[in-house]
Amino acid sequence: MDTLRNAAPRAASSSNVTGQILSTVVFNLVGYFLIGLPLAVFPGVVHGQLGFSATLAGFLISLQYVATFATRSTVGRITDTLGPKWAVLGGLASGVASGLCILEAATQSGATSILVWLCLSRLFLGGAESGISTGCVTWGIGRVGATYTAEVISWNGVASYGGIATGAPIGVLLSHMHGLAAIGLVTFVLPLLALVLCVFRRPVPVVRGTRIALHTVFSRMLPFGTGLALGSLGFATIVAFITLYFSNHHWQGAAYALSAFGVAFALVRVFFSGTIRKFGGYRCSLVSFAVEFCGLCLIWLATAPWMAIIGAMLTGFGLSLIFPALAVEALKTVTVSNRGAAIAIYTMFFDVALGATGPLAGLVIGRYGYPSVYLLAALAVACAQALTWRLAALAKTRRMPLPLDSSAPVESAPPAVQART
Repeated sequence: MDTLRNAAPRAASSSNVTGQILSTVVFNLVGYFLIGLPLAVFPGVVHGQLGFSATLAGFLISLQYVATFATRSTVGRITDTLGPKWAVLGGLASGVASGLCILEAATQSGATSILVWLCLSRLFLGGAESGISTGCVTWGIGRVGATYTAEVISWNGVASYGGIATGAPIGVLLSHMHGLAAIGLVTFVLPLLALVLCVFRRPVPVVRGTRIALHTVFSRMLPFGTGLALGSLGFATIVAFITLYFSNHHWQGAAYALSAFGVAFALVRVFFSGTIRKFGGYRCSLVSFAVEFCGLCLIWLATAPWMAIIGAMLTGFGLSLIFPALAVEALKTVTVSNRGAAIAIYTMFFDVALGATGPLAGLVIGRYGYPSVYLLAALAVACAQALTWRLAALAKTRRMPLPLDSSAPVESAPPAVQART
């Protein structure tokens, strides 16, 4: 009888889990679409139209990531204490505020006042990113259970990269047609509609348990976040420098390299995220790091554009599962009641990696040339693989930290998900 009772929920859960995940992922797609909209527009406005320096234009873009980093831990605690739905609602409201700031900037005539309003919009957008991304991941896991953590993170990753990739060209098109006002209007209306939809989404229960101090959560996430940061250098160097790398070699086809990377990344996320649940986060991470290392080395040693394109594709294949694979193992070291804070802090390492790559890679390129930055990224990936191997060894000998609150429940798949059709 117990066997029959257990078998039915599993069948229901497996047939419905993707739909449950996508019901929250849609808000992440909206959030990252908003991030993509001004990405290729604001630097041109600040530097080309308003006459400010290129450094200030870069600072404007980086403001969003500063705000995201600064609000991650607070959003994590809101997620744990009030529930992930409130974090998403707050993020969408912050997105609405960002749109209002852009609309206000479009009405200004002075260059300084326009810049100030655009800076405010970036700060609100940074808060929107941390609220929506952290809330959607935690909300999704709460709906389908911790068993499907890798799938939840993978689908949210597809939404984030897809949203940016879709939003950036649409932002350029809107800017050419109607200027800042068009971008501001879309940035205001879209999260407002998503906010209304979010209000009617069913929340997941808040898990009661001991709240671990943030510094303790940070120490638990540190080794996994370090591996994530080192492994993410491949993504950062390809997105930021592959076009300049091709130009330096007098090659055509940099767009093909970016496309190859993006397609490979998305295909693995969509079709192979289940392998993390099957083989474990450590094994998938080790294989992924090895593939990414080979791809980055191929770009470093490339003597023809096709070699660099294949290298970018291999890097996309390898990088794709690193975030969710390490996250699955990282979340095992904290209780369910601290999951939001853990996800927020874990993601901060990715933010730091993206923020630090530009200046660090610029110094390396200035001294050793463009190919050297891919050797640097490959060496960082090798260090991440060694660290992950060590973490896997500690886990096998049961020397990894255990959750501090043994009274907190351990999830599999919630009954609400299992019964829903």
